[in-house]
Amino acid sequence: MLTAHIVFATITGNSEEIADILADRLAVRGVAVQETEISQTDAYEFIQSDLLIASIYTYDQGKLPEESLDFCADLQTLKLTNKIYGVTGSGDKYYGQYYNIAVDQFAELFEKLGAQAGTARLKIELEPDEQDIEDLDRFAHNLVWTANNRQK
Repeated sequence: MLTAHIVFATITGNSEEIADILADRLAVRGVAVQETEISQTDAYEFIQSDLLIASIYTYDQGKLPEESLDFCADLQTLKLTNKIYGVTGSGDKYYGQYYNIAVDQFAELFEKLGAQAGTARLKIELEPDEQDIEDLDRFAHNLVWTANNRQK
């Protein structure tokens, strides 16, 4: 059975809602899912899962959320070879060039550490709507498909 760990950082609740939807969509596909707030997550425990997922927001002018910094620092001491990752998050297009760039920063970190993208990055404006929920379902599908069909 595949396992997934979803970490989230949220101020408005949107990234947590995204994480909740993903947890549900993965569970219906037979994945054992753990979901935790990023500041309460040990990076070593996080990498014990097959699928590593972040639901994140972008802070200020393109910064990672402060509550994610320790997690990211700890994660950088680990190797993510043979791990499948996915990154999503909530943002507001009002912020222009800074819209949801923490999603890109997290994806780049996962790749730098050797993880393989299981699906395209998914940027959601504000709270997830009906189309976003369909996109999250596809996101979950792609992660599971990639994990089940990868070359080991």
